[in-house]
Amino acid sequence: MSSVNLEYVLRLESLLSRIYPREHIADLLKKILHLADKWNYGKHRTTGWVDGTNVYLITYGDNIRHGEQPPLATLNHFANTYLRDIISDIHILPMYPYSSDDGFSVIDYRRIDEHLGGWSDIHHLSANFNLMFDCVINHISRSSEWMKGYLHDDPYYKDYFIAANPELDYSRVVRPRASPLLSPFIKTDGTELYLWTTFSEDQVDINFKNPQVLLESIDVLLQYAASGGQSIRLDAIGYIWKEAGTRCIHMPQAHNIIKVWRTILDEVIPGTRIITETNVPHHENISYFGEGDEAHMVYQFPLPPLTLYAFLRQDTTTLTQWAKSLNAEARYPDTTYFNFLASHDGIGLRPTETFLTDDERKYMAQETLRKEGRVSYKDNGDGTHSPYELNINYLSALTEPEDSTEMKARKFLAAQALLLSFIGVPAIYIHSLLGSENDLDGMHQSGINRRINRKKLDLTTLEAELEKKDGLRARIFYGLQTLIRHRREHPAFSPQAGQRVFDLGKSLFAMERYDPKTEDRISCIFNISDHSQMLKLAVEGKDLIGGEVFNGQMRLRPWQVVWIKHKLKAPERLGRLRRWRMKLIKRTKRYTIGIKRTMR
Repeated sequence: MSSVNLEYVLRLESLLSRIYPREHIADLLKKILHLADKWNYGKHRTTGWVDGTNVYLITYGDNIRHGEQPPLATLNHFANTYLRDIISDIHILPMYPYSSDDGFSVIDYRRIDEHLGGWSDIHHLSANFNLMFDCVINHISRSSEWMKGYLHDDPYYKDYFIAANPELDYSRVVRPRASPLLSPFIKTDGTELYLWTTFSEDQVDINFKNPQVLLESIDVLLQYAASGGQSIRLDAIGYIWKEAGTRCIHMPQAHNIIKVWRTILDEVIPGTRIITETNVPHHENISYFGEGDEAHMVYQFPLPPLTLYAFLRQDTTTLTQWAKSLNAEARYPDTTYFNFLASHDGIGLRPTETFLTDDERKYMAQETLRKEGRVSYKDNGDGTHSPYELNINYLSALTEPEDSTEMKARKFLAAQALLLSFIGVPAIYIHSLLGSENDLDGMHQSGINRRINRKKLDLTTLEAELEKKDGLRARIFYGLQTLIRHRREHPAFSPQAGQRVFDLGKSLFAMERYDPKTEDRISCIFNISDHSQMLKLAVEGKDLIGGEVFNGQMRLRPWQVVWIKHKLKAPERLGRLRRWRMKLIKRTKRYTIGIKRTMR
C-alpha cells in the first residue's frame, strides 16, 4: 500500500464518524485506503483551478449522430472540428446503460452504453478536452444488478435500498415530483414491500445508511476521475439521506458524505472538481460550498428563470437585486458558481421562491404554455401541486414565434452574453450553442415533456445549416463563438475576478468585472428591451463586441450588449509601470545573485 498522508486519514475518520457508528469506522477507513490504491493513489497529475478560459459544453453523448458511427466518435469529430478554440470542458450527460429518464435511471455505473460507444471513445475525446461525467448516485434503475440482487435476497445487496411503511405520514418530505414517493416491489419469495422512489418507480433510491453503499459510491467516483472525468456532477445529491420525520433533503449526513468524497478525490486524484446539482432555493443551494470543503462548484439555479423573467417583462429589477446579493456571499478558495441558462432539463422554478411571487411564476408558466411548452408540477405534501419546471427550449422561451431570424438571434445572444459575463464558470447547452428551438415532435411522440429540448441532430444536416450564414443556427453559433473568444482573452472575466452589479434602471442590466492583478476592468451593459436606451457611464474605453469607442455615453439599440473595456487612466498606467519595474528589478537581483554563487 502507498504511503498515506496522516492528516488525510484523520480528516476522513472525523467525517465518517459524523455519518456512521464508531464500530464501522476502522473497517471503512481500511477499505477506502484499499480503493485509493486500486485507482493509483498518488499517480495522477494535479491540474490547475478554473480560470477565464474555462467554458463548459453540456451535451448528451448522442445529441449529434452520423449514420452508423458511434455517437461518441461523432461528438469527438464535431468538437475537434468546431469547438477547439471556444470550449475547454465537455459535460457528457449520463452515458451508461439505462432503462428510462433519458439516462438518469442507470443500470450499470461502470459501463458505457454500447449504443454510444465505449471507454476508448471517452479516452479519445479527453485528448483535447477536459471531461465532466455524471454521477447519478441518489438512485439506480430497478433493472440494475443491485436491484435484482436485493429482490433475490442476495446477502451482498442487503440494505442497499430503503424499505418503508406506506401507512406512515410522509407529508414533510420535500418532493420534486408529483409521482408516488413509495413504490411497491415483490421479492422472489413473494414478499411484497415498498421502496423509496423519489423520482419515479424505475429510479429506486439507494440506502447510504449502509456503509457498503458508501464504498460502492467511492469506487465509482474514483473510476470516473481516473478515466478522464476531471469534473463530476453529483445529480440530485441533496436527497441522498433519508431520516424519519424530516424533510429528507440537505441532511447533515448528505453534506458530510460529499465532504468525504471531496477529501478522497483531493488526495487521490487531485484536480478533480465536484459540482453539486440541487434544484432548490438559492440559500439552500449554496450551502453545498460548505466551508470551502464540499463542492468546488454549485449550479447557479436562479440565473435561468430570473434571466428569462427579465427578458419576458423587459424589466431587470429582480435580476439586479438578486445579482447584487451575490457580492455578499462568502466565497472560498477554489470554489465558484457553475453558471448556465439552459440544460437537458427544463427551467426550474423552485430557485425563484425567495425572489418571485406566485403570480410572477404563474405568468412565466402561462408564457411557456402560450409558446407551446409544458409545465411540470411537484407534490407539496398537502394534496396540492405547484409548478416545478418549465419545459421549453430556452431560445423559444425568450423569443416570440413571429420574431425575425435576426431578432431571435439578437435576443438570444444578449442572454448568452449575460451568462458569459457573470462571475463563475459558464456552461452552454448543446442546443443553445447550435440555436435550436422547440422540438414539438419529439415531445408529442414520446409523451415526455423534457424531450422538447433534447432533439437528436444529424451531423450532415447540422453542418449544412452552419454554412448558411443568415440562418438562425449560424447566427447564434458564430455569434457565441465571437463572445466566447472575447471572454477568454480578458482576465476580468475570470472566476477569481471581482464583480459589482449596479442599477441603471429597469431596462438595463449592468455589472462591472475587474481583475485586481492585471487591472483589467470591463463594464457589461445589457439593453433588455425592445426600445433604444441612452447609456451614461463615467467611463472611457472601447466596446469589445462592436469595436466602438466609448467616451461616457452612447445609445444602445434594442437588445444590444456592450462589453466596455476601461481605458487605464494616467495614474493607473503609472502604477502598472512601477509594478512591472519592481518585478524586473527583483528578477534581475535573483539572476545576479545566482551568477555570483555559481562563480564562487
